[in-house]
Amino acid sequence: MKQIVILSGKGGTGKTSVAGGFIALSKKCVSADCDVDAANLNLLFSSRQISKSIFSGGKKAKIKSGHCTACGKCEEICRFGAIKYDGPGNGRVEKTFTVDEVACEGCGICHRFCAEGAIEFLPADCGDIYLSDTEYGPQFHARLNPGEGNSGKMVSDIRDRAMALAEERKYELLILDGSPGIGCPVIASITGVDIVVLVTEPTLSGFHDLKRVFELTRQLGPKSGVIINKADINSSISTQIENWCESENCSILGRIPYMDEFFEAQKKGKTVIEDNVNSEASKILKTIWEKLTKIVGI
Repeated sequence: MKQIVILSGKGGTGKTSVAGGFIALSKKCVSADCDVDAANLNLLFSSRQISKSIFSGGKKAKIKSGHCTACGKCEEICRFGAIKYDGPGNGRVEKTFTVDEVACEGCGICHRFCAEGAIEFLPADCGDIYLSDTEYGPQFHARLNPGEGNSGKMVSDIRDRAMALAEERKYELLILDGSPGIGCPVIASITGVDIVVLVTEPTLSGFHDLKRVFELTRQLGPKSGVIINKADINSSISTQIENWCESENCSILGRIPYMDEFFEAQKKGKTVIEDNVNSEASKILKTIWEKLTKIVGI
C-alpha cells in the first residue's frame, strides 16, 4: 500500500483543496484528515457517517467528594491551578475540592499524594474520531475538543485505523491531508509515508515555512515534492522557490495559478475535479497527479 501525505508549512496555502482533488483523481483510496485541530477535508465530499468513537489521549483527575477531607494538599501541589475549593459538602466537611477539567493537564501529582485516596485518575475524553463513506472510498476525520492536547497521538490513531481498514479492504492507496506547521501532528503524519507533497505559496512567509517543513521531512526520511499554489501572485518568489528546490534536490510537481475554480467548488462542497473535470484548474491538477503517481509508482 502506498501512502501520500499533503502538507504545508503554513495554513491557507490550498493544501486541503489539493488533497481533495487527489482523492477524486485516485478514483479509489482510503483517505484521512490528519489536521485534527481544524478538520475540513470532509466538507469537500458528500459522505455518510458510518461510525463515531471517543478518543482518549491521556488521563485527568477527578475528586470523589464523599472521600475528600478538604485537607488542601491537592490544591497546594497543583501547579496548573486546576483544583478549587468549591465542591459540595459530604457530612464531614462543609466544602470539598473539585478539578477544573479544562485546566487539568493530567500530570497525576494530586492523585499520587492524596492521603485519603479521594482522587481518581481516569481516561479523558479528548475528542471524537469519525469514519465516513465517500464516493471514492472510506474517509477518517476527527474533532479534538477545545483546549485538549495530544493531537499527535490522535493523528497516529487515525493513521493506524486508516491503514488497518485499507489492508482489510485491499485498498492500494492511502491519502493523508496533514496539518500546517512542523509540530507533533505533522511528525505523526509523515512517519512511514512514501512521499510528502508540500503545498506552498509565493510569499515570504510561505517560502520560509516551506523550508522548515522540508527540513523536517528530510530528517524523517521520505521523499518530497513541491506544488506552488497561487504561483502568479508573485512570480519572483515562485522562481526563487523553484531555484531553491533544485538546489535541495526536491522535485517541483507543478505550479497552480490563482484560480477562482477552487473557491467556487468549495462553496458547493465539492472538489475542483467533481465540480468541473474539464476546467483549467482540473487539468492542471490532473497533470500534477499524473507526475506524482509516476514518482510513487501507483
